[in-house]
Order: sequence, then C-alpha cells, then structure tokens
Amino acid sequence: GNHTNSFQQFDVLPDKYYSCYTIRIIFALKSLLQDMIDQGTVEKIMELANSQIVDVISEFVQLKRRGVNYLGRCPFHDEKTPSFTVSPHKGIFKCFGCGKGGNAVYFLMEHEQLSFVEAIKYLGEKFHIHIEEEEMTPEMLKKRSERESMMVVTGYAAKYFTDMLHNSDEGQSVGLGYFRQRGFRDDMITKFQLGYSPEKKDAFTVEAQKKGYKLEFLEKTGLTVVRENYKADRFRGRVMFPIHSLAGKVIGFGGRILKSDAKAAKYLNSPESEIYHKSRVLYGIFHAKQEIIKQDRCYLVEGYTDVISFHQTGITNVVASSGTALTPDQIKLISRFTKNVTVIYDGDPAGIKASLRGIDLILAEGMNVKVLLLPEGEDPDSFSKKLPSDELKKYINSNESDFIKFKTRLLLEEAKGDPIKKATLIQDIVRSIAIIPDNITRSVYVKECSILLQINEPVLYGEIKKIKQKKIAADEMQARREQALTKNKETRPSYSDAGQKQTINPLDYDEKVVLRYLIKYGDVELFSETGDDGEEHFVTVGEYIIRELKDDDIASSNPLHNRILDLYEKASVKEDFISLKFFVNNTEIEISQFASDLIGKEYELSRIHEKFGEVKEEKDLLIEHVPKVVYELKLKKTKLTLKELQLKIKEAEQSGNLEEIPDITKEFLKWNKIKSLISKELGGRTLV
Repeated sequence: GNHTNSFQQFDVLPDKYYSCYTIRIIFALKSLLQDMIDQGTVEKIMELANSQIVDVISEFVQLKRRGVNYLGRCPFHDEKTPSFTVSPHKGIFKCFGCGKGGNAVYFLMEHEQLSFVEAIKYLGEKFHIHIEEEEMTPEMLKKRSERESMMVVTGYAAKYFTDMLHNSDEGQSVGLGYFRQRGFRDDMITKFQLGYSPEKKDAFTVEAQKKGYKLEFLEKTGLTVVRENYKADRFRGRVMFPIHSLAGKVIGFGGRILKSDAKAAKYLNSPESEIYHKSRVLYGIFHAKQEIIKQDRCYLVEGYTDVISFHQTGITNVVASSGTALTPDQIKLISRFTKNVTVIYDGDPAGIKASLRGIDLILAEGMNVKVLLLPEGEDPDSFSKKLPSDELKKYINSNESDFIKFKTRLLLEEAKGDPIKKATLIQDIVRSIAIIPDNITRSVYVKECSILLQINEPVLYGEIKKIKQKKIAADEMQARREQALTKNKETRPSYSDAGQKQTINPLDYDEKVVLRYLIKYGDVELFSETGDDGEEHFVTVGEYIIRELKDDDIASSNPLHNRILDLYEKASVKEDFISLKFFVNNTEIEISQFASDLIGKEYELSRIHEKFGEVKEEKDLLIEHVPKVVYELKLKKTKLTLKELQLKIKEAEQSGNLEEIPDITKEFLKWNKIKSLISKELGGRTLV
C-alpha cells in the first residue's frame, strides 16, 4: 500500500481504519498460563515488553525513527513503501497497510506463531526475568494446540541430538569426529546446536515416546516416518543441523549422511509442516539478524556449513538458502533487515547459474545486489577457512561485483563475438533491469549497461518499455481471471452457513469511540461536582462514561465491550490506576489486543480549531468531546429503538393484533421525546 505519510497520522487516525480483529487465544490457554506462571511475573514481563516495544520488534523488523515513532516495512504483508509504525510511548505497533496492530506480546504471537505462554517465556528470557513454572507433564502437553505440540517436539529433538553428539560413544566418534574434521570449533558446535541422530532405526522415536511425546506429532514434524506396522527415525545415522525461526525456536532440521550410500540423499531436510516451510526459512537468520541490521548488508550463501564457517571466521551477517533455489519469501525475509545483499556462490558452472537465477528475484524486491564468485573449486566453507577474518572481508569487498558488470562480463564471455548470442544476452540483461521497481536505480543501471555493451540508452529504454508493457498485459489478464473466479464463488450458494444467523452489532463503531476515550483517558479528571456530602469531587472520564451508560441501562451486544466496562469499574478504585497502562498491559490477551488495536486507530482531530490559529491537544478537549460521543451513542441507540418500535407497529397491523398498537405507540412517543432531548443536548455542544 502507498502510505508514505501514514506515520504522521498515527496519533490521529480517521474512522475508516476501524476493522475487526481476531482473538487468537482461547480461555483454556489462559487457564494453563495461570497454572504455570505467577500472574505478577506475567504482568511485570508485559509491562516491560511494551515499554521496550521498539527493542522487541527491531529484532524482527528494521526500524527507523520518524518523529516520536518508528517506521519499517510490515512483516505481515508484502509492501514496498514502509507503513508499519511502532509507538514507544504507547507501547503498541500499527500497520497502515494491512491493519494489524497490538502490543509487544501480540506481535510475537502473530509473527512467530507463539502461544501467549511461549511469548511470555521468550520475553522473560530476553529481559532476564526468572520465571518459576511447573515442569510440563504429558497431561499438560495434551492441552497444547497442534502447533505448540510440534514446537515442543522439535525443541526436545534438538536437545536429544545434541546430547547424543556429546554423550554417546557413537555420537562422539562419528558425529563429533565429523564436525572436528570439518574444522568446527566447539563454541560453533554449541552456538548452532549441532547434533547427531544414532544409526539405530528408531532410537530417537522410542526415547521420545518414553518421555511422553506423541507419535502423532513426531510424524507431523517429520522426525519419525510412520507406515503400517513400521516406524523409524527419518534422520538416523546423520549429523544434525537444527533450523531456527527468527525468534530462535527450532522448527526443523537438516541432516547430512556420513556413510557412503548411493541410494540415500547426502542432505535431508524436514518435510513441510505446520511449523516449517522451507521456502520461507533462511538458515542462520536468528544468529545473523542483529549483525545484518548493524552492517546494513547480508551475505547469502548456499549451505549450513558455509554459514557456520563464516561465523567461525568472525563474519556473522550471513544466511543460507539451505541448498535450495532462492525464493521470493526468503528475499522478503532479508529485506526486513537490509536492502543490500551480496550473493556468494561456488566458482563452478552450477554456482554461476544459481547466482543468476537468484539475482532477478532480489532485484524485483527493490534491493541492491552484488555477486561474489569464489575461485574455481572453492565454496564459502572451504574458502573462509583459508583466510583470517580481516583478509576475508577485504577479499569480499575487493572482488564483489555489481550485478550488471557481473552478468555482462559473464554473458559476453559466452557470446565470444557472436552477434546473435550478443543480442540474446542484451535481452537477458535488459529483462533484469526492467524488473527493478525504482525508476532512479533503473536509470543508473541503463546508463552503466549502455557503456558496457556500447548500445545507445534509447534502444535499451525501448526494450524495457516493451517488456513492461507485456508484463502489464499479463498482470491484467491474470487479474481478470481471478476476478471472474471470485465472482463465481460469490454467486454460488453457501451451504456451510445455512441456518446460521450472523449477529451484527449496529452500534459497534459508536461503542468503540466511547471505549477509546475510556481506555486512553479513563483516569483523567473531566470535571468537578458537589456530592451528597456537600464536598466537591472530581469525576474522571471513566467514571462519567460508566455512570451515563448505567443510568440509561445501555449495554453492548458485544460481550468484550461489556467486559472492558466491568474491568474498568473494578480496577479504577486502586490508587495507582492508569487506564491506558491497565488495558494495554492486561494479561487477558483479548483485552490487551483490543486496547492496543483501538489506540492504534486514533481519530482525526477536528480542523475547526485551525481556523483560530491553534490546534489543541485532544486531552485539552475532553470536556467537549467525551459527553458528545456518549450522547451520540445514546442517540444511535434511541434511533435503533424507534426503528424497532416502528417495525413492531407494522407487524401488529399486518397480523391483525390491533390491541397491541396503543402500548407500542406510547412507547414510541416516549423514545421520540428522548431522541429530541438528546438531539437538543448535542446541538448545544461544539461539533467535532
């Protein structure tokens, strides 16, 4: 989405940004949390995490300061223009492109697909807060969702393989012997949690089941292969490379076979699962992300050992595509942390072709790409062992090449003076330039290409125009096809919803307006009044809202809205009560998520004050705005009641129940009078 100025409106969002949110946590999980972790510890962690939300999110997204807020590219949807905003003083994030928003805990839950419990544990570890909890039993494991169970299983497997490597005779002689033969130091073996899976057919599976881990999840994570009357360890007889998520959780494995077996694959990866998608994962990203941000550059290599060898040399901003062809999702993952990539591949023909395939994908993301081809016969693993850290860095800086120079030199060597081949290579290079989204960058490359290939720039621009026009036509055709499919789906009757009545809250918007004031300013003094005791008392925003809604018996059809009002009434009696802090840091995740989302969707301030040369802060206008929004809610409720009564009169007339009409009419006139009084009250106030 094009939201270049969205961060400027973060405190004053227009109404159109209101949307429904999804509650991801079930009450059973909340109950589990309370059984496992002290409630005070949870509150302490949540408060600290939200106060340090920039620090939490910057581990996953590259953020830059924009005024009082921070801006970055949203990790939840594909976007070219940054619209993901983090507000440190509110302790929340908000994306103006896809609409996602919330506090630090919700960000972790959504981004890393963690449960509330896991997010709290992650943050406790990050902020060095000790968490006392009961040991997980098989019975407690049953309460976990499928995804959580799979994460627990892969975590256990990583520890098992590490234990086998260091503490079994087979692991020490075969596995540890292999790693040391490759020249890996013990600190690197520990850092990357390298391990060993025993040769015995089902050694891991048997041990895991003894510990209470279900065969169902051992199979779903791909750790165990299950057939009829047969079960075996997928990775038996292999050294193990755990694959980590951005948060450092083990989500899959790569295993290298050590014995000679023509029928077996040299490297074997975990199969696709609920927690592991090979095309979206980069090996080493957890260990590299902070250094990538710091250096503003990412080195991209091919395999596990390449990454480990670079780390051992002291270069840690390096990730691997895990031996597969580079994918758009992997490139988008890198782009969260830097726009600069250096692709380092083997100096053999296969390495060269691999680098060419990946270049266009990187360019399409609007990133700056350089290529380094190592001497023939070398790979990043072997080459990094031959040079000290400083010399390796110098070699990379001196020999990495801009993609145009690299591709031109490479293809010109292939053409060797053949005009037909040269024309083909020009088309190839122009196709790469055409996919660059930024006009200025594209024009720079056109100029460079013109010099290198000795071709006039207008000719190159003409070819680029043709390519772009073909792409536009193809995209339009695809869009029409998708539109037609969507239309067909919409016109087909849906039987899954048959007999179900969807409940819509017609007052949802107005209730959220009122609740936003309650959450953000609930503890702020609104006005003073004389009580029954003759003393003057201050009435807060929250007290006023609660009192007005209770006096007119206004309740919501949304249980969550009613829950927020109840929570405020109970918690506001405490001396140190701060409404915004209470709701955003609330341990009921549905409450904290609602509050964070609501505060992230602020309203646009009235421009009426600009006429007088001064724009007042919203907090200074509470005495005008709060009664107004409460009365507007009352008016809307009154109008709905009048419509219902009109419908009842019509139904009574049609059904012949004329004796009911006088009572309904009397009720209608009463509500119509109330409507007039509220309208008059509103008319006497400054409109926003």
